[in-house]
Amino acid sequence: MKRLLQSIKNLKNSKVKNLVDTRLREFKEIGNGSSNTIFKELCFCILTANFNAERSMKIQRQIGDEFLTISKSDLARKLRELGHRFPDTRARYVVDARKYKNLLKDIVKTFNDGNELREWIVKNVKGIGYKEASHFLRNIGYTSFAIIDFHIIDVLTKHNIIEKPNVLTKRKYLEIEDLLGKIARKSNVNLAELDLYLWYMETGKILK
Repeated sequence: MKRLLQSIKNLKNSKVKNLVDTRLREFKEIGNGSSNTIFKELCFCILTANFNAERSMKIQRQIGDEFLTISKSDLARKLRELGHRFPDTRARYVVDARKYKNLLKDIVKTFNDGNELREWIVKNVKGIGYKEASHFLRNIGYTSFAIIDFHIIDVLTKHNIIEKPNVLTKRKYLEIEDLLGKIARKSNVNLAELDLYLWYMETGKILK
């Protein structure tokens, strides 16, 4: 773990910190935006499940406000044209999630406990599991959740901190999240920051 902590420290003392800080400010702005803005971020996180985050960002920019109104069939067609791996399923999930579109900002505010909010999202929004729910909450300004995808698992595995799990169950997810929380505290960052630093270490990019 010492080697990983040193790598994080080095990034914090480099130009990467400015990129991380800028991205975190952008997340706060999304969270302070309208229900429509927050809903479009939820759509992005629906798209990223078992798909490429960078390509999902491009698709999100292309579709934009149409996430709010476009028919399921037209959305599926657009997702297919834009190269999404699961156009029909993701279109169905987005359209189903619209029942919360105008209420989303108020729903988020209803929960004083972020963990309860994450549980609500996983239970009520189709196509969203723990990783995607954590991703969504991070992208609207929450800082206490880990987005455990294969990039993060690869970093931890390379540093001999965990053994690569065959299946990422809820129990395993929360176990790794707790471990990442310890790393974050040792590095004097929150989990949102840590995720961006670890992603940079693995990909050389700061995405969202």
